[in-house]
Amino acid sequence: MTPRRMQARHLLLASTLLGLSVGSATAASDTKHRKPHHATRKAVPAPAAAPRAAAGPRMVHARPAVIRESSENLVVSGARRSAGGGLIRVETAPYSVQTIGKQYIQSLSPVATVLDIAKMSPSMNVSTADTSGMQGGQIQARGLTDADMGLLLNGAPATAANYLNEDADSENVESVTITPSSSRIDLPVTAAAAGVLDETTHTPMDKFGGLIDFSYGTNNLSREFLRVESGVLGQSGIKSYVSFSNSHARSWLGTGVSDRKHIDFGARKTWANGSTNDVFLSWNYEDFTIDVKPTEAQFLSYKHTGISYNRNADPTSGNYWKNNNDHWSQIFLSAPQHFVITPKIAFDLTGYYNLGMGWDGSDGGLSTGKTYDYTGALIPKGRQLTSYYWQFQDQKLGVISRLGLDLTPHNHLSFGYWFENYVTPFGLPKSYTAAGGVDPDPADPIYQVWVTNSAGRRVLSTTNIRPGYNLHGLFVEDSGWYLHNRLNVTAGFKYVMTNFWDKVTTTSGTFNSGLNTTAPLPHLSVGYKINSTSQVYLNAEGDFRQPSPSALTLNSKGELPKPQYSIKEELGYRYGGPIFIVDLALFNINITDRLLTTYTSTTQSGTINVGNQTSRGFDVSLATKPWHHFSPFVGFEYLDAKFDSNIPYINSYLPTKGKQAVASPHVITSVALTYDDGSFFGNATLKYVGPQSATLVDDQRMPGYITNAVSLGYHFKPIGPAKTPTFRLNLRNLTGAVVRSSIYGVALNRNAVTLVDGTAGPAAGAGAQFWLEPRFTITGTISTDF
Repeated sequence: MTPRRMQARHLLLASTLLGLSVGSATAASDTKHRKPHHATRKAVPAPAAAPRAAAGPRMVHARPAVIRESSENLVVSGARRSAGGGLIRVETAPYSVQTIGKQYIQSLSPVATVLDIAKMSPSMNVSTADTSGMQGGQIQARGLTDADMGLLLNGAPATAANYLNEDADSENVESVTITPSSSRIDLPVTAAAAGVLDETTHTPMDKFGGLIDFSYGTNNLSREFLRVESGVLGQSGIKSYVSFSNSHARSWLGTGVSDRKHIDFGARKTWANGSTNDVFLSWNYEDFTIDVKPTEAQFLSYKHTGISYNRNADPTSGNYWKNNNDHWSQIFLSAPQHFVITPKIAFDLTGYYNLGMGWDGSDGGLSTGKTYDYTGALIPKGRQLTSYYWQFQDQKLGVISRLGLDLTPHNHLSFGYWFENYVTPFGLPKSYTAAGGVDPDPADPIYQVWVTNSAGRRVLSTTNIRPGYNLHGLFVEDSGWYLHNRLNVTAGFKYVMTNFWDKVTTTSGTFNSGLNTTAPLPHLSVGYKINSTSQVYLNAEGDFRQPSPSALTLNSKGELPKPQYSIKEELGYRYGGPIFIVDLALFNINITDRLLTTYTSTTQSGTINVGNQTSRGFDVSLATKPWHHFSPFVGFEYLDAKFDSNIPYINSYLPTKGKQAVASPHVITSVALTYDDGSFFGNATLKYVGPQSATLVDDQRMPGYITNAVSLGYHFKPIGPAKTPTFRLNLRNLTGAVVRSSIYGVALNRNAVTLVDGTAGPAAGAGAQFWLEPRFTITGTISTDF
């Protein structure tokens, strides 16, 4: 049950949202309001958060006249600065940065998604839906979720965490940079209370060549990948690559088959003065089975009996896997342009475009005998129906510009403008299920269901929703270097203005809502270089998150949800010596009017405020550079996240003040050991995530759990055109543990609740829903450069 867009059905019965009403509150993004058995599509909440770039030679942004390094150069320099098998490297930025490099990425299976790559970060608990790369997953970070993170690819807003696998193949990912609880001011984001995750893609090579690999593994997984490099074309300075992959796998639990096809294209033009023009374009198409996300009772039944709660092979059942599929097509474009105007002036312009469309099918129940087919004939009572989330268009178009000036050798000023337009119209129709239990195309009139509305007219059984927004942002930042460049002080300010709208058309009429918001976002960072190996820093930011345009649901008082605002502070220390790398960050996050999504039934949802929250704690990472070919890594986080207020419920309050915030484990520990002698290579990883609260009133908890993985491989000597023939074996969940990995739908309560004033609150329910760690899998891969 991975909701694709969960935007749905939020205004159909808005009056039923009584405070927190019945149902559950999801830890997923407020852009994910679709019914719980559908996976959230890429509804980007107002502006998403943005990642910080990897640190340059100074402790802040690269100077404008400096030639921008290609990702190839970053990989080379990163190899000298990295440790722990590519899980950490020496950083100099005045904020927390965690960079996972190519060495670690190449040790993983090619089916790994960016979430698999980031899984060992001590700041995050990452859950993935499968081990075949067909789906994404979910992130928990510092008491928040990926709804409060900026997810970027090459500095452009990417899709939701549940679909990050659709943006780029892992072979084309050079690094993943995580900046917990911070975001750079000149990136196209605002909501980054939990930080930023940014993928950097492959830079085209100077010479003709390529990469090919083949993978086969558990669950009948098969995958093929080919990338071809053009090399520099004549004297043009232009180089490019194109790649294609094809994947097929069965569901790891229950019945179902998934397929994915993907194309990546990248190009770069380099100029003599340091200017660069980059383009990255990807296309993705996939059909995958939508998994059920179990309650605790369903999970325990499966764990102790082995009986699956997931999709089945019975064509007469509404739970048949062919009636519960996701069909999605998407293109993604980012085009960063860097122009060196003079040695002291540079201009950056990044355009981006994301377009997706498709539909999810799900069990629509049985016909009542009061609906009609396209000919006007009654559909027989008891016939199986299919409900849809039909995305007509999910389009995001934006551009961000920045002018950088070196005012003096020790002072750099930058300012810029950001515009973004987002529209995401979708429909919620019904059809009767096709022969064989298959969900038909919702556009096929033969299967469409018609009803009689309140005016006596026969209309399609559907609701159409047209949410969207326009965003305008202005920002300015000044950086100064003092005390022989040991001290760096950067101060900035971003001001964002957004116009939201939401138009809902039902069988009974049309309803409109809208909202205009503004957000002042200050930034301040200070970094001091103690000596050549040690640095301390202080970072403070304001953060703003607006409910997505499709979540403008009135509460019981007739009010729209308030924007969420956060104040974030971070104090850190780094050591980067010849053997060890140490990184320590202490953080404090104060959140006002935290946003969560509630369900009033299986088909009704809306975003509401759940009071205030404080998250504080520390992260520490320790690793060594290669020693006798071994590189260990250890990461640890302690988190204390609590609700600071009782949550309004009808005419009283739920008793939540002082309780552990949902999805906020106190302890996360990551341990890894890497070996690489140039021929043999491998790593072993272990991660522990502590217990966490699963309900807002903290009357249901998820136990802590351990995950593990092992990678083994060997580089053979060149054979003819095969320059780097390599075989690797990837094993995951070696013990076959059946465990829950995180909370999917955060419930209001599990047991009956007494309100603060002593009156009866919500009755007992099923509690939260959960993500599960996939079972033991093994994948073998043969690859080579040519």
